[in-house]
Amino acid sequence: MNRNHIESIQRVYPDLSIEEFYPNDIGQNNDVFMVNKSLVFRFPKYQKGIMCLRRETEILNYIKNIVSIPIPKPIYQSFEEMEPQKVFTGYKLIDGVPMWRESLEGVKSVEVIKRLASQLVSFLLEIHSVSKETASKDLNLKISNPQEEMSILYDKIQTKLFPYISQEAQKEITKSFNTFLNGEACTNIEITLIHGDFGASNILWNPDIRKVSGIIDFGGSYLGDPAYDFAGILSSYGKEFFDICMNLYPNGDQIRERVEFYKSTFALQEALHGFENQDSQAFESGIKDYK
Repeated sequence: MNRNHIESIQRVYPDLSIEEFYPNDIGQNNDVFMVNKSLVFRFPKYQKGIMCLRRETEILNYIKNIVSIPIPKPIYQSFEEMEPQKVFTGYKLIDGVPMWRESLEGVKSVEVIKRLASQLVSFLLEIHSVSKETASKDLNLKISNPQEEMSILYDKIQTKLFPYISQEAQKEITKSFNTFLNGEACTNIEITLIHGDFGASNILWNPDIRKVSGIIDFGGSYLGDPAYDFAGILSSYGKEFFDICMNLYPNGDQIRERVEFYKSTFALQEALHGFENQDSQAFESGIKDYK
């Protein structure tokens, strides 16, 4: 843990005795540290991440009594000096480990698989129950327009990534975006609060009792298309588990086309993040299948 991070915590919370600390995870947008084996502190890496963390803190406080699965509950926070390494939040560690695809594939009981799917779908139904009217008023969140956002994403991909992408892959990307943007898939979308990054690294489970034990990282939460959260499930766990989830979600078939499209953009979004933030690892990871 960087000495600056410790000093930032101690400056705001001088009574917090820090006996042990170490990096827990280095994410795209935040440096994450464990303190005393029981607390998790998150520090935004970039200036734009600071406002994201503040918004995330407000969202977590808002939904803590709505959701049935444990989520981070901020106890410590500092938004006084709005600079990286000085802004942070801290919460009690949620028990569990990421439910990676390999973990899920190791579960042979159909009953357990269905229970895990049911837990995830129930959680999504809970946050998707927060309407755009409610959240825009209570949380002052911007209401996204999925068609507009995907159009902007497509423009960025063309401008910034196409020089690194093969002609054949460019044609496929163009066809995919045109089909989505000009088709019926993105008409009549009911906008709700969504998690925004509902993938394996943010879904914790207890492998001993084989239950989901927590959902973390709401930094990408916003008012958007509920289908986007299911794209995280599809990307993380594959079609078979995704289909089980879809069967549990009301009108699941109506969002399937959007889910599959969003999922197809994830690697490109990672490459774009890498390009815009000089993160060569993220860029290479996202672009490799398009060269």
